[in-house]
Amino acid sequence: MYLCSKKMKIGNIEFGPRPVFLAPMEDVTDIGFRMLCKRFGAAMVYTEFVSAEALVRDVKSTVSKLGISDEERPVGIQIYGRDTDAMVEAARIVEQAGPDLIDLNFGCPVKKVAGKGAGAGMLQNIPKMLDITRQVVQAVKLPVTVKTRLGWNHDQLIITTLAEQLQDCGIRALTIHGRTRSQMYTGEADWTLIGEVKRNPRITIPIIGNGDITSPEKAEEAFDRYGVDAIMVGRATFGRPWIFKEIRDYLDAGQAASPSLGERQQDGELCSEMGQGSGFSFNQKLDILEELLRINVERIDETRGILHTRRHLAATPIFKAIPNFRQTRIAMLRATTMDDLLAILEQTRQLLG
Repeated sequence: MYLCSKKMKIGNIEFGPRPVFLAPMEDVTDIGFRMLCKRFGAAMVYTEFVSAEALVRDVKSTVSKLGISDEERPVGIQIYGRDTDAMVEAARIVEQAGPDLIDLNFGCPVKKVAGKGAGAGMLQNIPKMLDITRQVVQAVKLPVTVKTRLGWNHDQLIITTLAEQLQDCGIRALTIHGRTRSQMYTGEADWTLIGEVKRNPRITIPIIGNGDITSPEKAEEAFDRYGVDAIMVGRATFGRPWIFKEIRDYLDAGQAASPSLGERQQDGELCSEMGQGSGFSFNQKLDILEELLRINVERIDETRGILHTRRHLAATPIFKAIPNFRQTRIAMLRATTMDDLLAILEQTRQLLG
C-alpha cells in the first residue's frame, strides 16, 4: 500500500495530494461541463481533443474548442494528429490560447482517429510518436504531457518501455489508460502495468492512472494499491459531475458523504442511488443537470444544446431507481425544445415529491 500525502506538480502547476482530473472527451468536456466538474472538485480539466490538422487549417469548429476560462484553471488542451509538422504548428497555436499545459493524445482508440495513424494508432509507430513528442516539447514553453494506452493489443504491451522513452523526450507527466487499443472501452482496465510504470525507479515524472474509476472506493484503490500521482475520471462523469465531490470527500475524510435519501427501498419509499455518496438530494442533482442544459443552450443554441446535454441525461444514475421510468426516459430523450425538456424533468421531480 502506498501512503502518499505529498503534493504533486506538473511543471510549475501544483496540486494537493491525490488529485482527481477530468479526462478529455470528445463531445463531452466542453466549457460548460468542465466548469461544473471544477466546481465539484476536479483538480484539472481538459478540453475536448483537438485535431492538429484542422487547427492548422483554421477550421472554425476546431478553433472554437480552444476557448477556456480563468475560472476553470488549471486546464489543459489536448491535440492529436499523425503529422509531425502539423502537431508542432498546432501546439504553437494552442500555446497562444493560454492553457496551463498541452497534452498529446496517443490513446484515442476510435477507428476514424486510430485507423488513420493518430491517437492510439501511434502505438504502431513508436519512432513517429517519439519524434512528434520531442519536437512539440522543443517548440513550446508550456509543459507538455502525454496520454496513451498499454499498447496496441495484448501481444504488444509496451507501456513500461514506452514510458521511459516518452520521459526522455521531455514530457512533464504521463497519463496511462489501463487498456489496449484493441480493447477500445470493453473489458476491465488493467492497472497492474500502470503500477509497474510508477514503481520503475527511472520514472521521475508524475504518472496519472485512467480507466474504470467509477466510485470513490476505486479511486482510493488506484492511489493506495498502484501508487499513481493522480487519477483521471472519464465516462463515469456522464450525467454525474458531482462524482468529483464523492471522490474528494472519500479521499479526504476516509469515507463517502452520508447518503441523503438512504440506501434501501422500504415500504414503497424510493431511496437507492439517487442521493448516495455526494451528499446531494435527488432534487439538487436534477438542478445540476438542468443547469447544464441551460448552459449548453445559451452557449450554443437550443437544438444543439439539447443534443449536447442528452448524453448526460441518458447516462445519469439518478433515474435508475425510479420504477416504470422507461416511457418518461424516451420522452426526455426525444424532446426538441428546452421548455418541453424542462417540463418532463419537472414532472419527474413532482413524481418523487
